[in-house]
Amino acid sequence: MGKKVKITINGQPVEIDKGTSILDAAKQIGVIIPTLCYHKDLCVAGNCRVCVVEIAGQKRLAPACATPCEEGMDVLTNTHKVRNSRKHIIELLLSEHNADCTSCYKNGNCELQLLASEYKIMNQDFIHLVPFHNYTIDDYSPSIIKDDSKCIRCQRCVRTCAELQSVNALTMAHKGEYAQVTTFFEKSMNDVICTNCGQCVNHCPTGALVEKNYIEEVWAAISDKSKYVVIQTAPAVRVGLGEELGFDPGARVTGKMVAALKRLGFDAVMDTDFTADLTIMEEGSELLSRLKKALVENDRTIKLPLATSCSPGWIKFIEHLYPEFLDHLSTCKSPQQMFGALVKTYYAKARKLDPERIVSVSVMPCTAKKFEAARPEMHSSGYRDVDYVLTTRELAIMIKQAGIDFTRLEEAHFDRLMGESTGAAVIFGSTGGVMEAALRTAYELVTGREVPFDNLNITPVRGAEGIREARIKIEKPKKEWAFLDGVELKCAVAHGLVNAKYIMDKVKAGKADYHFIEFMACPGGCLGGGGQPIPTNPEIRQRRAVAIYAEDEGMPLRKSHENPEIIKIYNDFLGHPLSEVSHHLLHTKYTSRRV
Repeated sequence: MGKKVKITINGQPVEIDKGTSILDAAKQIGVIIPTLCYHKDLCVAGNCRVCVVEIAGQKRLAPACATPCEEGMDVLTNTHKVRNSRKHIIELLLSEHNADCTSCYKNGNCELQLLASEYKIMNQDFIHLVPFHNYTIDDYSPSIIKDDSKCIRCQRCVRTCAELQSVNALTMAHKGEYAQVTTFFEKSMNDVICTNCGQCVNHCPTGALVEKNYIEEVWAAISDKSKYVVIQTAPAVRVGLGEELGFDPGARVTGKMVAALKRLGFDAVMDTDFTADLTIMEEGSELLSRLKKALVENDRTIKLPLATSCSPGWIKFIEHLYPEFLDHLSTCKSPQQMFGALVKTYYAKARKLDPERIVSVSVMPCTAKKFEAARPEMHSSGYRDVDYVLTTRELAIMIKQAGIDFTRLEEAHFDRLMGESTGAAVIFGSTGGVMEAALRTAYELVTGREVPFDNLNITPVRGAEGIREARIKIEKPKKEWAFLDGVELKCAVAHGLVNAKYIMDKVKAGKADYHFIEFMACPGGCLGGGGQPIPTNPEIRQRRAVAIYAEDEGMPLRKSHENPEIIKIYNDFLGHPLSEVSHHLLHTKYTSRRV
């Protein structure tokens, strides 16, 4: 136990660990102090000064987020001086802020707007102090729009890109009134080392960074009677969507989500989890194939460890920063892109549809999926495999626009044929989920026995730690896998690109002896994706994780190879994992983006 200190906040005695910030101490007794630059995911910066408080005996107001508690401290959070200071700070921010709130994408979900409302900012006392700025809007990226006119220079996005993602696509340039958040040589975000992960969007308190939305394009497709509009939904969406529609964080709304999508007018509502199961069959087979070639055939061209390829933010990260390791990537497309390719081939043939009529839409917790869908590699069906990608937030907007009372919807089921899935697919949404799903299937295919963990829950790969490791010893395998007898399969999981960088630096230095690594670009995996409801913080990510593992445990089937629709697609169309048809539709290669 750390040393305790006694302080008072607004006359209330508080005993707190020494070093705790005034902000956190106040939260413990139910005193809310406003913030803008502060975020639980990031280091303390103390840039905005909205959180100032008065400390007895000190002339200057102190930032609550950056001031540690000390013995005997007497803190006041609601004096005339404090309120006036906060009000003036908010007024100054608004004076150089494009306050056209009614047309802003973040209207109703903007922290600056909320504070302006709470403090009743009714005037523009400082507008004459602000020079004219010719602000720019960068909308060249298929994923993210950057609007400088709405930036308050809190630097959350800069710290997010550096601390969480180790990408540093965003930085501060210039000083004083000319200070701005920008990119290398003030290039478009589409032309710098940006992974499109959207964490900057999730952490921006205003509308300065938002996802590029395709809501109107999807509405137009639904309204076009010549089109057959198919939608797929990612696993993390079902435990995030409810937060935008009246439910607490972590609520499971799978059935209501399906019902809402059918009411919106989609012709077929299907589950990305189907191709998550398919990914396990293909990726698991690829791992076993590489192990055989490396261990039995001594093929020195085989690259280990094998790295997962589900996360498009991670893919772009390795293309930019570690292109010499692209051969370590699984050749599997992401479940989204597998689904898109199959919709316009397998599904079209089964439903006797002209692929040209099909509009393929996905709902993803991720802004990088928008970039992924636009890649030139993603046309193996003969068409663009996925036409439009919506975030969880965009789907919530569509549901609200349609006047659907989400809370009152009766639950519905996904359409069959590419709508059946297992619990293994559901946990793809959480960090460690791809690894766990792969091990459930690979171990059983090799040994004929279930993976040796209680109730199939491979706990070593679960959790919020940025990097986790697991080792599974293979004993008494089937005859055809005898070469794996006694082999200890060494696995690692990394989420957040700063942790991906740490692991890749170990691989590069020859200090990592892993066989298999799961990489996810976003903290928490897809549960914390850049397209998920705002706010997203460690507590909310944890509640979503609890929900998604509960969904897994409630499924009748929990291993990908047991999915009857997976068995059917191999029998009817693909043949077997890693077949020629599979390679054409479900696999791809990526290229270096190093400049």
